[in-house]
Amino acid sequence: MKLLLTSAGISNPSIYQALVDMLGKPIAEASALFVPTAIYGIPNGGDIVRRVICGSLGDPFCDMGWKSLGILELTALPSMKREIWAPMLLETDALLVGGGDCQYLTYWMQQSGLANLLPTLLRKTVYVGLSAGSMIMTRYGTTYGNHTLPAETDKSLGLFDFAIHPHLDHELFPRNSLANLEMRAATIPVPSYLIDDQTAIKINDGAVEVVSEGNWKLVTP
Repeated sequence: MKLLLTSAGISNPSIYQALVDMLGKPIAEASALFVPTAIYGIPNGGDIVRRVICGSLGDPFCDMGWKSLGILELTALPSMKREIWAPMLLETDALLVGGGDCQYLTYWMQQSGLANLLPTLLRKTVYVGLSAGSMIMTRYGTTYGNHTLPAETDKSLGLFDFAIHPHLDHELFPRNSLANLEMRAATIPVPSYLIDDQTAIKINDGAVEVVSEGNWKLVTP
């Protein structure tokens, strides 16, 4: 399985090169699908999706010069036959999973059937997460609570036995100081990576590597 779990996208040359290495080809020769679903779980989600796709918000993600870029909206998939959307998914080089609400994204990953496909899909396709899109692959997820999902809905898929706390010391997230994230990590019974927006976690066939031009810290329980 190949995953690049970022805080904010492809924010610097080191993370960019890690992505290229995992793809095994230049971005201009690679196809990508963008999953915007988690963004709809936060206020003004529709406009944020537009801005992420066109590159007017945040670091490069969708707007990187991909050979092709498609949209995979998970909430639509339960109403469609799998043979309509699964082949497109299985043929893509990179699955770009945007940030937003972890619980909302996890629910639709499960309801759509994509969660069950991931172990097969990620033998070839590189999973590129952004914020919540990264967190749901681990043992830890958060929620904005702006939805009517069942109370028992999972907040993550738990594929990896560690946690990611993104946006360390970000000016837009005053509660994400190092001290606050360390306290939050202390309540979780698995190791936690506290990462800023210049940092990503690279996972290649089980090997975990931190790729960073910024600040990060590993907190063990």
